Amino acid sequence: MTFSELGLRAELLRAVEAQGYTTPTPIQRQAIPAVLNGGDLLASAQTGTGKTAGFTLPMLQRLADGKRPGKRQIRALVLTPTRELAAQVGESVADYGRHLTLKSHVIFGGVGQQPQVDAIRPGLDVLVATPGRLLDLQQQKHVDLSQVEILVLDEADRMLDMGFIHDIKKILKVLPPKRQNLLFSATFSDEIQALANKLLDRPAMIEVARRNTTAELVDQAIYRVDREKKRELLAHLITENDWHQVLVFTRTKHGANRLAEQLSKQEIPAMAIHGNKSQSARTKALAAFKSGDLQVLVATDIAARGLDISELPHVVNFELPNVAEDYVHRIGRTGRAGSEGQAVSLVCVDEHGLLKGIERLIKRDLEKRIEPGFEPDPNAKPEPIENGRNRRGGGGGRGGQGRGNGAQTRGQGSGQRRDDERGQARRRRRGGGNSGGGRQQA
Repeated sequence: MTFSELGLRAELLRAVEAQGYTTPTPIQRQAIPAVLNGGDLLASAQTGTGKTAGFTLPMLQRLADGKRPGKRQIRALVLTPTRELAAQVGESVADYGRHLTLKSHVIFGGVGQQPQVDAIRPGLDVLVATPGRLLDLQQQKHVDLSQVEILVLDEADRMLDMGFIHDIKKILKVLPPKRQNLLFSATFSDEIQALANKLLDRPAMIEVARRNTTAELVDQAIYRVDREKKRELLAHLITENDWHQVLVFTRTKHGANRLAEQLSKQEIPAMAIHGNKSQSARTKALAAFKSGDLQVLVATDIAARGLDISELPHVVNFELPNVAEDYVHRIGRTGRAGSEGQAVSLVCVDEHGLLKGIERLIKRDLEKRIEPGFEPDPNAKPEPIENGRNRRGGGGGRGGQGRGNGAQTRGQGSGQRRDDERGQARRRRRGGGNSGGGRQQA
């Protein structure tokens, strides 16, 4: 099947061809006709499957077909959980819509709002936004959402993880009740099903990947190692195997900073990316990593969400995630578009319970390896894991029990999960610094 067989306009086909795409992916083959049909959609696909084009192309076509005279109004709203994903979706809208007369813009927190207000004022057809900044501007009456015809929730599972559900509910209240709703998620969790039941009206359902499965082209392996030897083992694997473009995951922002500094001292070029970094620093690090100038990018789960890096060869879990589903998200960044990838996890005694939870979720036992010279101490005792989030699908160390006082629920204000999309002004308006923690309630 070709894109022309999906019923897309000539202007969109020209844009697709200019991007170098000829054959639609499975999610695109199913989603594009479903969206063009005008009904609601619930779609699940792993990252890297082409889902952005799966909703962007038919959304643009519907807007172009139903273009209204007069001042432009926001007729399509795309909500994303992170700045990086918002920017990525915004680029796709601009690229695919280049031969149409539609206007679009992207807004997110972490940068000044006035340039965004100035861009919105003349009128837009498509607005791509993170929930926090959108709600800020809407409450200040800079954004009118009364004419929205199409709502897209992209990476909906991550938005729930980040506690955006309250913001989403507030946004839904100011949207027209009659509209097309498109919900995209990497997994069909119970929370996503509950949200879909409230939001969607008799949706078409698409599930490209089997529920909570990992990419089949990814070589997954576990290296057993003592916690204090993880950094040495990581540096050893990178240098001995001559790995380049290595995406490394840590649980915390502090851990990401520390690991990037340590690797750089060992002449392995590395930078960290997380929510406390400025937008310019995040953009600079990502650009260097994509170009190959930066060998290692160390990231937290939230900061890495939405990173679009083609043919990423190596993903390393320096620390296993506390939520088993996050393992699927992490390693889904390699082995994309038919390319083979390698996912390596460095696992110490503290994380044996987390590993069991991951293996239960993906329904397979992962290969266990021991690197000569890095043999783990068989008598090592587990210790609590900092910033744990002992909830769905997880299980902490010590056989899956909560890990000491470090275990937190989503609502208890984990620093790593605190959204940074709203500025200090908003927190002041709401009576102090606790507003960030409030958003994490789900």
